[in-house]
This record gives sequence, structure tokens and C-alpha cells, in this order.
Amino acid sequence: MSGGPGGPPSDEPAAGRGQAGRHRDRAGRPIGAVLVEGFSSRVAFGILNFALPLYAYALGLDLAQIGLLLATNMAVAALLKPLLGRWIDTIGVRTAYILAVALRTVVLVTLIFATGPAHLFAARALHGVAIALRDPASATVLAALGGKKAVAQRFAWFQTTKSVAGSAGQFGAGVLLTLLVGDYATVFTVAAVLSGIPLLVVLWGLRGPLVQGLRVPRAERPPAVPAGLRRTLIPYMGLGALMTGTAYLMANLLPVLAVEHMGLSPAAAGSLYLVKSVVSLTGPGWGWVADRVSTSLVLGVRGLGNTVSSLLWLLFPTYAGLLAGKVADDLGKAAFAPAWGSVMARISELDPSRRSQTLAWMSSAEDAGEMAGPVVAGLVWSTFGLPALLILRAGLAIATEVYAFWLGRRR
Repeated sequence: MSGGPGGPPSDEPAAGRGQAGRHRDRAGRPIGAVLVEGFSSRVAFGILNFALPLYAYALGLDLAQIGLLLATNMAVAALLKPLLGRWIDTIGVRTAYILAVALRTVVLVTLIFATGPAHLFAARALHGVAIALRDPASATVLAALGGKKAVAQRFAWFQTTKSVAGSAGQFGAGVLLTLLVGDYATVFTVAAVLSGIPLLVVLWGLRGPLVQGLRVPRAERPPAVPAGLRRTLIPYMGLGALMTGTAYLMANLLPVLAVEHMGLSPAAAGSLYLVKSVVSLTGPGWGWVADRVSTSLVLGVRGLGNTVSSLLWLLFPTYAGLLAGKVADDLGKAAFAPAWGSVMARISELDPSRRSQTLAWMSSAEDAGEMAGPVVAGLVWSTFGLPALLILRAGLAIATEVYAFWLGRRR
């Protein structure tokens, strides 16, 4: 997992260089559409991610139940992605994207009228279906179009765009809930409108021969997944699950910690997420390092961020401590996305006819970690208290880095 792929040799024919340049130019529109869609949708779900746990708490759910609720969409996505990834290879990323955006908007409309826990769990499950369609489709565009030389940087810009938008959404949700005195229906209405806007961008941007070329007719794909590909995938799937699981032990429960246990207003808690907008801007720099220096080095920043943030939240349970921990955690996330995207792109190139399916398997492992994180966090917090949860998070982050180092040496 070291270094990025090299560029073309210096004596490459001018015609070859020109053809590569034209390919990158044609790839600009679909990649741009993915970036714009990521921004708008993440604003909408930044609002949701902040408001939903507080709404569930207001409806009487305890921390363990909230953790299960927050994990429901990831559970559904993790189960469906391997199946839908294979389907996306056949129907194409454009169709998958359109379905995903439509379903995602339905989720937010459903929450406007939700009155009980059953409604929340049903909406969260439907969101999982949308994720299972959208994530492999976006990863396929970023991995396959635009050339191999800057693949980590494409994933970095995608993650940076989403992170900045998500922070804006979470901050906006805190302000809206404060101004509207807990009017969750109006907050979810705003999110639904923002979620539906990207459909126009997808219809315009995800078309053309390059996008059509990502669709693999069923007759051209061999029937079975090669054993060699499975042997390569499984260790990296485990690494992805560990990394995301460790990160999500606290990510979705941070608003509950800030508002319900530290007494901050929703607006003050939402201001913590503004830091992410600034820190996320380091993502393209991490992508450059991953492409040209070392993917393993950049991946290691994720574990460092998890460990430092856990210790800061444990030792300094104040607004300043929360803020400093959020900076460390977001810095690790900014580094993780481009490095992990580069790893996924390289593995998906092993069998281009199964690109979306391969990316779906790796993404489903991340979802499994994201699903397990809130559930474990809710149980540990409810049973042993917040300090035990933060110590567990720091320990798992260190163990994950040991595994990543071993996997890099083994490869």
C-alpha cells in the first residue's frame, strides 16, 4: 500500500498524451456531477444526522435504542451492497444514482410525518437502500474516470466536499432547532428540499460515452467471483470495517454528549461541526501525499486522530475539550478518505468487469463498521459509562493501526 501509481513515461507519443488529456476532459462532467451531488446531499443529511438522535431522544428512546436506530441504515446498506453492486455493473451508474437520490428524498419526506420509533426505523432502513445504490456508483465514477495518477486526490476532493457540506448542515440544524424551539418537522422539510435538488445535476452530468462505458453487459461477465479476488478483498474489508467502526463509536452520539450530558445549546453543539469545514480542506493535500509518497502513511493519520480525540474528550469534558477533540478526529477523517479511496481503486482494477461489485464489497465492510460503532457505543455507554467508551475507542484505534501495519508488510 505504498506510493501512488506513476504517470506516463516521458517518451510517450504526443498522440497518447493528447488522448489521455481528452479522456480527462470528458471525465470532468461526470466527476463534477458526483462532487455537486455529494455536496448537496451531505448538507441535507448533515441536518438529519444532527437532528435525528435528538428527535429520537425527545421521543423517549434511550441511548442503546438510539445507537440501534443510527445503525439501521448501515445494516441494510451492508447487506444489500454486494447484491446491488453487481446489479450496478449491469444497469450502469446513471440509473443507480437516479434511484438513490429519489429514495433518499423519500426518506426525509417520511421523517416529516414520523410520530413514533417505528417510523424512524422504517425511514432509516429505506435510507440504507439508497446508500447501497449510491456509494458503489459514486466510487465507480471516481475510481474509473480521470486517470490513475490522481485517484486519491479525486476521492479527497469528494470527501472534502461532503465534509464541508455535512458540517454546514449540522451547524444549520443546530441553529434551526434553536430558532424553531425544537420544530423537527420543519427542519426535516428543509433537508428534504436540499436532498431533491441534486437529481437535476445527476440527470445532466452522468451521461456520455465514458459513463456508458462503465456499464458491463451481463453476458460479458464471468459467472463466479475468482478465488484470488476474494483472497485479496477479505483482509482489506476487515481493515475498512475496523477503521470506520472505531470512528463511529462517537461520531453520531456527539450531539447527545454535547447537548444532553454537557448542557450545551443545540446551536453551541452545532458550532463544533464548523471546525470540520476548515480541517476538511486538508483532504486534497493528503490525497497528493497518498498518490505520490505513501498510502500507508496517510492511512495511519486516521488512527492517530481517533486516539487523540478520545483522550481529549476523556480528560477535558468542556467545550474547549470537545472542540480540540473534534479537530483531531476530523483531521484523521480528512486523511483517511483519499488513502482508502486509492486502495479501493487499485483493488477494483484487478477485475474491471466487476468494478462496482468489488467496490460495493469494500464499501459494505465500511458500512458494517459504521453500523456496529453506534450499537457498541450505546451499549458500552449505557452499561459502563462514557469514560469506558472513550478508553475502548482509543484502544481499538491503536489495534487497528497495528493490523494495518501488518497487512501492509504482508502485502
